[in-house]
Amino acid sequence: MKPTTPFSIGAWSLASTAVVRGWMSTLDCRADFADPEVDPVHPAYRGAKIYVFWHENILLPLFLRGHSNISMLLSRHADAHILDRVARMMGFGVVRGSTFRGGSTALRELAERARAGNLTITPDGPRGPRRRLAPGCVYLAGTLGIPVVAMGLGYARPWRLPTWDAFAIPRPYSRARAIVSRAVSVPAGLDRDGIEWHRTGIERLLIRLSDDAEAWATDGTRRANAVAVRREPSRVARWAAAVAGPAGVPLVEELDRVCGSPAPRRAHAA
Repeated sequence: MKPTTPFSIGAWSLASTAVVRGWMSTLDCRADFADPEVDPVHPAYRGAKIYVFWHENILLPLFLRGHSNISMLLSRHADAHILDRVARMMGFGVVRGSTFRGGSTALRELAERARAGNLTITPDGPRGPRRRLAPGCVYLAGTLGIPVVAMGLGYARPWRLPTWDAFAIPRPYSRARAIVSRAVSVPAGLDRDGIEWHRTGIERLLIRLSDDAEAWATDGTRRANAVAVRREPSRVARWAAAVAGPAGVPLVEELDRVCGSPAPRRAHAA
């Protein structure tokens, strides 16, 4: 039975937050950053970012990067009520809505938050299809002038729920891995073809990073640039997100670096 009353939602939220903190704290977490300064806990972090990762892996960033001046976009659907409460308890801001469907209010709030903070979106949520990137994050990045950071996340042989996203639950004391792109710029004023070009490109980038992170978590090999990551608040993000930061690299360059093959035709501006 789904909790529907304010009391039951609050109780489930408190219990869920405690379980997530305890469960995720057992993991061996390591990350490979193409540019460590995109991490909001890095002392040299500057400029707001839009962090994207697949919905199935939301537990890892939820646990690791609370209190880092990040607002999370969540659906208005009732299924997200508990996640809303949990995210707030873990140290995230929350915006309810969609970047497209009935999302004018959400867009205004996201734009307001982005003036002095980061945003995070699960671009295949809230209902899928799984690992299919919706164009909202591309539209948002171009409109707000904020670069996108793609986060490939993976666990060693996680349990999977029978949900649309095959939601991943890591095994206690197992490996969790993240492979994080450089900040990727999205030009303003893209036409429909330009938005679709960036949508498919970022989707391809995120799929490749996620597949690599899952393989790394499973085989447990060493990576030269890997660093241990832990749950910690950012000491700089409260003010540094409002400071002008790097514009980001063109998507075609990041695709070539990560995927090692030429990107499809370039986008067109309106």
